[in-house]
Amino acid sequence: MAKIIPFRAVRPTRDKVSLLAARSYDSYSPAQVESRLRDNPFSFLHIINPGYKYQKEIAGEERYNLVKNRYQEFKEEGIFIQDEKPSFYIYKIVNREGLVFNGIVAAASTEDYKTDVIKKHENTLEFKETIFVNYLKTVGFNAEPVLITYPDHDALATIIETVMKDRAEYEFTTTYRDTHYLWNIDDPTMVRQVADIFAEMDTLYIADGHHRSSSSYLLSEVLTSENKNHTGKEAYNYFMSFLIPESDLKIYEFNRIIKDLNGLSKEEFLIALDAIFRIENRGEEYYKPSKKHHFSMYLDGQFYSLYLRKNNYQINNALDALDTQILFETVLKPILGIEDLRNDYRIEYSHGKNDLVHVKTLVDKGEFKVGFGLVPTHIDELKQIANEGLKMPPKSTYIEPKLRSGVTIYEF
Repeated sequence: MAKIIPFRAVRPTRDKVSLLAARSYDSYSPAQVESRLRDNPFSFLHIINPGYKYQKEIAGEERYNLVKNRYQEFKEEGIFIQDEKPSFYIYKIVNREGLVFNGIVAAASTEDYKTDVIKKHENTLEFKETIFVNYLKTVGFNAEPVLITYPDHDALATIIETVMKDRAEYEFTTTYRDTHYLWNIDDPTMVRQVADIFAEMDTLYIADGHHRSSSSYLLSEVLTSENKNHTGKEAYNYFMSFLIPESDLKIYEFNRIIKDLNGLSKEEFLIALDAIFRIENRGEEYYKPSKKHHFSMYLDGQFYSLYLRKNNYQINNALDALDTQILFETVLKPILGIEDLRNDYRIEYSHGKNDLVHVKTLVDKGEFKVGFGLVPTHIDELKQIANEGLKMPPKSTYIEPKLRSGVTIYEF
């Protein structure tokens, strides 16, 4: 039984939303950040990069306090307003490829996260959780929703379609040529209908945002211990989420690129691979795999197809059958000596939207020695791994949609 509730979002005014909404900070180049901070006084980047005001790099608790100050200034200046009634928010994105994503922004329960009603499929890093818990405790808000998926539901789809017939509260197109729409639902009857539908669902799945959700849960534990009058109804018992039906998710692969062959010659490396894969040299022909357990490899100016020899690899659970795990267990770890996928400087990742041309370019430039292409992970694989209590290797999925920060803000 999932507990999904409405909340009173803090939102930019209609005339400022297109100027304020920002991508994830890490997705900007330094030059892009500088340009937006210089030319757009309303960008949300001013809040999360408060040192710009003083032309100084600021970190740690000092930065967190300044983030809080910038946020309060935006509220004081009337750039942000808070809705009077608790609401659900219908959010629609039409991206530049023409894909359409419809979902609901709401508050999800940290208790559901704890009890595995909200299931996870990725491991998190403790140091990142600690940093983000301290950040959240100081600033007091969520600005970027966790992406959560639910089984397609006809009644919920009907509600969303009905609401979207009215004029959107927001409609804006970004420089990425993605168009965003938002409608708020504050009618008590419809709010109750949405909450009741989610309450009938036994399981939800985190699609993207494992560190944000885990940090929100840990923060709720800290604040609960500090609050002698804790009731369980406090805002810190929830975190902002974007809930989207499974059929609307778009999952891309993360390809792997490696800096060296771990001391092996090209010929020695290919011989080692031959024990696990049937290898075909495709020459300069661009080759992208199309089936599970098939991989492409780009090495020394040539593409190769790698087909797993299944008699030499044992599958005992959903994780064993995952292509990113197969590549790790058969190549990256035993042959190339990469045991820590998160921290080994010799491996980097390129998501599937960049395509294998990006991988080829980096290898051809000599920045990397070999690249591997994979097929995307399927939603059913993600769910099965979560159901079995297992965790995928890092960078197993690149999932869309990607929401903008600052469009809806959840205070606690």
